[in-house]
Amino acid sequence: MSQQKTVAVMDLGTNTFHLLIARGTAASYEEIVHKSLPAKLGEGGINKGLIIPAAFERGLDAMQQYEQDIVNSSVDSVRAVATSALRNAANGQEFIEKVKELTGISIELINGEQEAGYIYKGVKLTGGLSAQTSLIMDIGGGSVEFILCNADEIFWKQSFEIGAARLMDKFHQADPIPASSVNDLHSYLDEKLTPLFEACKQNSVDTIIGSSGSFETFAEIIELDKRKPFDLKNIKNYAFKTEELVAVTDKLIASSHQQRKTMEGIVSIRVDMIVVASLLTRFVMERLNTINVQLCTNSLKEGILADML
Repeated sequence: MSQQKTVAVMDLGTNTFHLLIARGTAASYEEIVHKSLPAKLGEGGINKGLIIPAAFERGLDAMQQYEQDIVNSSVDSVRAVATSALRNAANGQEFIEKVKELTGISIELINGEQEAGYIYKGVKLTGGLSAQTSLIMDIGGGSVEFILCNADEIFWKQSFEIGAARLMDKFHQADPIPASSVNDLHSYLDEKLTPLFEACKQNSVDTIIGSSGSFETFAEIIELDKRKPFDLKNIKNYAFKTEELVAVTDKLIASSHQQRKTMEGIVSIRVDMIVVASLLTRFVMERLNTINVQLCTNSLKEGILADML
């Protein structure tokens, strides 16, 4: 029997750098290392197309920590994939070169279409897709990917540069977010997401599947509020009760920074971005008149992992 490969995948997002080291097969793998670091690459410069010096340093520091994990795990192959923040930053290439110099890790930039394709593969791995049409929604810091699909195929996919860090920078300047800002955000989404709503007219959506990120936060708050033991590491798919999801997003949208900071289930990097993520989620649910919403804890990195094992 041939020895199983050990592979490392890094998803270098706008807010968070993720590392997954695993061995096995795409259908059945063992996680050796699974961690996330709040690199906050987009902070302070996301809508200016720039990685500011403090964010640049945080990113380099995260990559050097991950290099150590990779060395310690005797990894056979490595892929580091970067998305919206590095795609659009004027000094993104400089960051890529600096990482290569310090760690030997080559970062590959992927476009939004490729990103959406990998997210589909990651979600499909969990067995959460059916013969019905689902809309996968992956809210990142820089971009949001939408994939219309079922278990067999993708009907349509597109990446939009309307991630939570961008929306927060544009619309969430006062806290709690004022009604006027919510109206402005809705108008903006109405305009930006026209291609999505056109595509959904051709393919009626049965279920929205939220891929990791903010949807994990919604689920954690809901379950911890019930005083139930809840560990995302043991969950691949989770079906929201509509009234619970509506209640938690209402609560988050109306909350202040201080209230969110003390809520159980919100990781520190999402304390503020969860407001615009809640507004975006509710906007899409209402526009598509879809009440079936699920969480899938797999996303981009698991889709890349499936290609490597």
